[in-house]
Amino acid sequence: MNATPSPPVRRIVTGHDAAGKAVFRSDDLLPVEPIPSGDAAFSLVWTTATVPADNNDETDGRLRDAGLTLHQGSVIRIVDMLPGGTSPMHRSSSIDYGIVLSGAVELELDEGTITTAQAGDIIVQRGTVHLWRNPSTSETCRIAFVLIEAAPAVIDGVALEDINP
Repeated sequence: MNATPSPPVRRIVTGHDAAGKAVFRSDDLLPVEPIPSGDAAFSLVWTTATVPADNNDETDGRLRDAGLTLHQGSVIRIVDMLPGGTSPMHRSSSIDYGIVLSGAVELELDEGTITTAQAGDIIVQRGTVHLWRNPSTSETCRIAFVLIEAAPAVIDGVALEDINP
């Protein structure tokens, strides 16, 4: 695995002043911190407590406790898949938009089917069992993920359960 720290993520947040004029609320650099498994690093950028979101909620969305997804809400995070890193197989009741910013990542489905996404590709992950793998031995793959809670997929009248590592 790559021991080089991931570069921070710049986050710019807008809002309104008392007169309703647009203002910048914050402009900061967020750390991208290694996860316990050591194969990736995450930076939580923002969350909303609800969908649709409430633009009157002045909570810093980064301060909400968010797992892979946020019950009744949304999450955006940056994931740096380290060289050779692989996630466990998992499924969440969410729709996930994965935007590959740099590098390449393999998306493997539960029956072993694999596709590779490159920088600029967008993956729409719709509640399937899957894992992520960085096939490079030297380059980190940075992906922006937007996760929105969704109803679970239903097959033959049975809702598919979440699989959390």
